[in-house]
Amino acid sequence: MQALAHWCSRRRFAVVGGWIVALVALAAIAIGGGTAFTDSTNLPDSESAQAYALLPASPGESGTIAWHSTGAALTDRSVNASVTAMLAEVKALPGVRAVTMGATTADTAYANVTVADGTDVEPIIAAARGHDSATLDVEVGGTAFADEVGASHGTEAVGILAALVILVLMFRSGWAAALPILTGVVGVAASLLLVMIGSHYVDLAATSLTMGALIGLGVGIDYALFIVNRHRKGLLAGQSVHESIADALNTSGRAVVFAGITVMVALLGMFVVDLSLLTGMARAAAVTVLFTVLAAITLLPALLAMLGHRILPRRRRVAARQPGLAARWAGVVGRAPVRTVAAAVLVIGILAAPVTAMRVGDADASSDPAGASGRAYHDLMAPAFGKGFDATLLLVADAPDAASEQALAALATELRSVTGVASVTRAGATALTVVPETSAQTEETADLVHRLRDEVIPAAEGSTGLRVYVGGTTATSIDLSDALLGKLPLYLGLVVLLGFLLLVIAFRSVLVPLVGALSNLTTILVGLGAVTAIFQFGWGSELLGVGSGAPIMYLIPVLIVGIVFGLSMDYQVFLVSRMHEEFAHSRDNNRAIRVGVGETGQVIAAAATIMLCVFASFGFSGERIVAGIGIGLGIAVLIDAFVVRLTLIPALMRLIGRANWWYPRWADKVTPRVSIEGPAARELEKMSR
Repeated sequence: MQALAHWCSRRRFAVVGGWIVALVALAAIAIGGGTAFTDSTNLPDSESAQAYALLPASPGESGTIAWHSTGAALTDRSVNASVTAMLAEVKALPGVRAVTMGATTADTAYANVTVADGTDVEPIIAAARGHDSATLDVEVGGTAFADEVGASHGTEAVGILAALVILVLMFRSGWAAALPILTGVVGVAASLLLVMIGSHYVDLAATSLTMGALIGLGVGIDYALFIVNRHRKGLLAGQSVHESIADALNTSGRAVVFAGITVMVALLGMFVVDLSLLTGMARAAAVTVLFTVLAAITLLPALLAMLGHRILPRRRRVAARQPGLAARWAGVVGRAPVRTVAAAVLVIGILAAPVTAMRVGDADASSDPAGASGRAYHDLMAPAFGKGFDATLLLVADAPDAASEQALAALATELRSVTGVASVTRAGATALTVVPETSAQTEETADLVHRLRDEVIPAAEGSTGLRVYVGGTTATSIDLSDALLGKLPLYLGLVVLLGFLLLVIAFRSVLVPLVGALSNLTTILVGLGAVTAIFQFGWGSELLGVGSGAPIMYLIPVLIVGIVFGLSMDYQVFLVSRMHEEFAHSRDNNRAIRVGVGETGQVIAAAATIMLCVFASFGFSGERIVAGIGIGLGIAVLIDAFVVRLTLIPALMRLIGRANWWYPRWADKVTPRVSIEGPAARELEKMSR
């Protein structure tokens, strides 16, 4: 790392120029080629997938135009003329393949609109709403007209500004505050441009850009912050600019590389869930983390060399200072480790408790914010056609003979008497549509799906050759949730094991990695508990502009598990690497803990606060999924830094004593040697063994 630091600092103009050329080239390619994002996802081997396999190829996406007449019946001449003109206008628009009438009540009706894949639906929506009047209320809904999820709407700018304010207060220098922001933004920008280009070659959803920006900005700013902080300490200690840069990169820079690897490992571990939507996000986020690491260890040293001593405030501080708040806190933890552990566990337990009631599923339009298009559509349709109008189940049959066809007819009759079923209609020779009495997001609808599959349908099939599969959007969501939750323990176990092994290699210890890996689990539970309380219980979801409480989208738990584990490992690496460095010098466990917390506490606290600001800014995006991930990550990181890393971990390590650093001799011989603190610390440790 020293060689890289010297090369980048002495060829600073070439390095900065290289990054500028790379950004311009990537931007030109991305703009010239456009993007090819896809929201399609592979379905796991499930019953809903089997149902879709029996259906003929879909001609496109389907949406619904609904209208409600006030003050006049739908059969009124003027109302009928307006509706007829609206449907004719919609049918004539490009991409519209079919417009078919649906059910009708005295004052409410709807039509199904089928559009070709890739059709711009805005003209269709505009045409329909153009007939909205004082006597005719027109709303649109359904898959084809659903808002695309994933945009952050620029709210991350607020998080970046908040991060800048925190850095200015911490460093008392505009240049020192600006560098982590600049480095993080450049790394994220380059990676997202590459992701846009990569969308032509790899299946990626548009949400990958939001996930990349969310994760990249948080870790990118933090990584640069640790290096800048170490460089400033070197300058204050009397080192030259180039010596200080080399030392910062050889210590904090090594920790940044190692931390980045742990985050990427956790992200790429999502491949075990085998869902293209998630693995695409994982690829994009891992690329973003990689580029933020590259920017931190190449661009940042070049910029530091260009600035020289301007990275320090005008009134430079002397190296020797009174103990700061972090050092005093380390003393408090060291004097009462048992009570500290008890208090930390209590806080974690309270915050994580809601996770025991977490329910995974899709939020439907009934939980959208008041005034939103989806909510207006739901409020128009539900009174006329029941709460389950948007939760239609599609039962697709394989009926090879006459006996099977008779059994299917009998099933259609029996379904009408099943508890929770509002209506049953034929949808062709071998398909039935079942409308539940409850909306898609309710537990009662999920119970109905399982009851149909486990009891009603098997009884109807009997000994005939009939096979009936329950599909539809609601059933697919249930199958996806069940599949992902079934693989979540495997994924969690994988990232914990890999994290433990990485920390073992880094610190050549058994207990420190074990405590670190297990404490990461507590942080994950806190993040999931916060998401459950806010977005499922509805304790504050209205304030975030995402509507009322609803089940947690299946993407959120998997993403929080992977991202939080990686970020928690970051802070563990930065904290323990400084402790390990001090222990290699002094062989005093208590001193190592005190120095580690004292010297890294301030920067970890600042880094966590910055990450909270960045993540929380995404929480106000107005998109339920993005907000859930942002708020969950923000709260998890805050608790991880202040309660777990700076409180629980030092107290536990104080209680464990020198056994923290015990490592079997046989394992020492076979473990690869990787030093996060630099060669000097490694040699000191070897000499003291």
